[in-house]
Amino acid sequence: MSDRLCTVLLYSDDPQVRDRMRLAVGTRPAPGLQIEFVDASTYAETIRLVDDYEIDLLVLDGEASPGGGIGIARQIKDDRDDAPPTCLVIARAADRWLAAYAEVDATLVHPLDPVTTGSTVAELLRTHAPA
Repeated sequence: MSDRLCTVLLYSDDPQVRDRMRLAVGTRPAPGLQIEFVDASTYAETIRLVDDYEIDLLVLDGEASPGGGIGIARQIKDDRDDAPPTCLVIARAADRWLAAYAEVDATLVHPLDPVTTGSTVAELLRTHAPA
């Protein structure tokens, strides 16, 4: 049985944050899943990539500026019936209420734990993304 190849979009204005996201997710977060990454550093670039490509999962930096992941998540959920599942990376666990407003499917807290991040991503891809 071959691995399912999934495209994960990483959004942050900070390339080091995107690198930390990529390392925490890994290219094989679970048996049977292989990840290819697409990076976006701006709000507009993120929206364009979601519109132009088959993205299986969004991992968005809630602390990015000037366009934060919360706003991007909410816009995509409002504008698209087929929005990919979304994971918001937040700075404080107390910010989960903002994630709820943005209708994200999961949250992770900086600094990212690779075990938690990998299992969260795998679960989102298995339960929300199309096969």
